[in-house]
Amino acid sequence: MQEIINVGKKVNGLEVQYERSTMILNEDFTYSELIDLRINALDLLDHPERYMLDIYNHRIIEKIP
Repeated sequence: MQEIINVGKKVNGLEVQYERSTMILNEDFTYSELIDLRINALDLLDHPERYMLDIYNHRIIEKIP
C-alpha cells in the first residue's frame, strides 16, 4: 500500500500521485473505476490523506479511522 500524496482532475477521471523510491509516480483512475470501488471522487480530491493506493491491484482503499 502506498500513501497518496496528491490527487488531480483529468478529463475522464482522477490522477493519483504517490511516492516510491524517492520518485513521484502517477496512477490514473476513471470515474467508472472509482464508482466500482465505491470511492467518492470529490472526497478523494478534498481529502487524499484518508485513502491508500494499492498499485499492484489498481485499487484505492479508504483508511479505517
